[in-house]
Amino acid sequence: MPYKIPESVLVVIYTPERDVLLLERADRPGFWQSVTGSKDSVEEDLRSTAVREVHEETGIDASTFDLFDWQLANIYEIYPVWRHRYAPGVTHNKEHVFGLCVPTRISVTLAPREHTQYQWLPFAEAADRCFSPSNAEAILQLPQRHILSKN
Repeated sequence: MPYKIPESVLVVIYTPERDVLLLERADRPGFWQSVTGSKDSVEEDLRSTAVREVHEETGIDASTFDLFDWQLANIYEIYPVWRHRYAPGVTHNKEHVFGLCVPTRISVTLAPREHTQYQWLPFAEAADRCFSPSNAEAILQLPQRHILSKN
């Protein structure tokens, strides 16, 4: 199995009312997050990565809704439990943040190997539930980001 590319997307899926979709990781019960995923190839552009990951993890076709590149990137240390997925010596990942506005709390189809359940929560509650600090921070930026994306 090839190593993961240490460049990924984080996609905050939300409604106009600022309800946020969270997914529980199958490999870590109790770890809630937004859609995340690494590029499949160095050549894959970030928007394509975001659309692909949203579809793989939720069944949502992100190309039919408002997908916004928040022009925000986080560099974080990869949790030791997941470092074996990356080439030897790779310890950090660059995560690019996107927002996906859907009209309402829509049903999703989870990828069972990746996630066991989902929930829609008001944005502040969703931020509190996230295990990842960068994910929580992105969700807390939602009120400002949503206003900017409408303009």
